[in-house]
Amino acid sequence: MERIVIVGAGLTALRAAERLREQKFDGEIVIVGDEPYKPYHRPALSKQLVTGKLASKDLFFPAYHDIDAIWRTRTRAHKLDHGRHVVHLPGGEELKYDGLMIATGVEARHLAGAPRHDPRVHALRTLDDAIAIKETLARSKGRVVVIGTGFTGCEFASSCREMNRDVTIIGRSKTLFGKALGPELGAAIGDLHRRHGVDLALGVDIRHWATGPEGVAIVLSNERLITAACVVLAVGSMPSTDWLAGSGLVLEDGVLCEPTCHVVGASDVVAAGDVARWPNLRFDGVPRRVEHWLNAIEMGRAAAENLLAGKSRAKPFTPLPRFWSEQHHVRIQAAGIPAIGQQTMYLSTRPNGAERSITGYIRAGKPVGIVGLNQPRTMIHLTRQLDQKLRPMVPTTERARTPRRTPVENPASSTAETLSERTPSNAKIDVNELSARLTAPAMRNGR
Repeated sequence: MERIVIVGAGLTALRAAERLREQKFDGEIVIVGDEPYKPYHRPALSKQLVTGKLASKDLFFPAYHDIDAIWRTRTRAHKLDHGRHVVHLPGGEELKYDGLMIATGVEARHLAGAPRHDPRVHALRTLDDAIAIKETLARSKGRVVVIGTGFTGCEFASSCREMNRDVTIIGRSKTLFGKALGPELGAAIGDLHRRHGVDLALGVDIRHWATGPEGVAIVLSNERLITAACVVLAVGSMPSTDWLAGSGLVLEDGVLCEPTCHVVGASDVVAAGDVARWPNLRFDGVPRRVEHWLNAIEMGRAAAENLLAGKSRAKPFTPLPRFWSEQHHVRIQAAGIPAIGQQTMYLSTRPNGAERSITGYIRAGKPVGIVGLNQPRTMIHLTRQLDQKLRPMVPTTERARTPRRTPVENPASSTAETLSERTPSNAKIDVNELSARLTAPAMRNGR
């Protein structure tokens, strides 16, 4: 290969380019991105940047190696012709490649009916979004409203309370993080937010918007009226694949990939990061996307290796996903894929019994995820155990077959059992307990 093009100029692209150089690729690397910036720390946008602990200049990532890349920032890819190995750029420019990585990530999902024309209503995905929100907060002292119950919205709400701003979270779901962590743990984190002064308006829809000099008025389905000085839309994301329309690739909830990150239906093309949907054979053969910061790094590096190796010598990418969040000074850490769990077990409580601190997620009798609240040492121990427990069963002499076009799996509803009375808070916790405790009568009876 003489030229490798990476479309998407975020952290995935940077770490992929570094790996290409580590693997002795001495050809040309071209990185194409529509933002004006080189890679920066997105998780900090809803936290340190908005609170003023960090300035914009502090968010940019350094390269660990001299990648000697050509950066095409402010440049949006328009079209892919993988038959000709060409990426179409503005002005009719054709950028040829020998190898291509798709790393365009995701974009903020729009909320129908929201008055996006109003300067007080914002999405939160990019550095420019966060700067605009910070400016809006500086001009006002009124209530902040967050639409959405996921990690970004909840982290931003926590930051608002740190700045002593009144804040309301509005969401259709009845608990926070319901799809990601299950209703029981979501309710517990909801209580954490309430204790720190966050107003939660959950299980409601927005019936009407109105804008005026006094603020942005929001009427909910329960007839409640909320007036906001600043509104942040955090209703999820969608893969940035519009430029791939007509390419012939499978684009159902992201770019469909083989276990090795090679894109299904194209040659010399891999995908990595939030935009890629691939089967992690550590868990099963169902293609999924993983929108976590650490996965962006690991998948970028793995995809770079496999692009150079070629399909015949590529290795399946089988990480143990890990992610974390901090809200109201409580550190939330997770490993595995809790969202696919069919049952939850609570392995310990905090010493004062106020919060469940370790939650295990089980599917078909096997642990598939763990989440800890303010238990960093225990989580290190459990994550190592889960990594051993979920060793991928991948043939070493045969490359994994291409997955079929499988729809995105909906998380199964959780069935919870509280085991805190049988597990002292200072006891050593073991992942193997998750499987062993399935024999408990309460679990057999489905309670």
